[in-house]
Amino acid sequence: MKKFKELYLDGEVELEEIDTFVSRWNFSDETCTLREYLGLSGEEEDVWISDSDEALFDLLEAQKGK
Repeated sequence: MKKFKELYLDGEVELEEIDTFVSRWNFSDETCTLREYLGLSGEEEDVWISDSDEALFDLLEAQKGK
């Protein structure tokens, strides 16, 4: 199953859908961390939490097409 980051980079979901993934994780029996569930790196998670959704968007946009 693809993680949020992979789906986003492939153009299959929009950044705003991250909230849906967070909700799914919250109500799941997953034992992994939210970062792992979303497929984010430690840096990406830190930027998302410390700065904003937009800062995460900027990081992910830079990775599209690589």
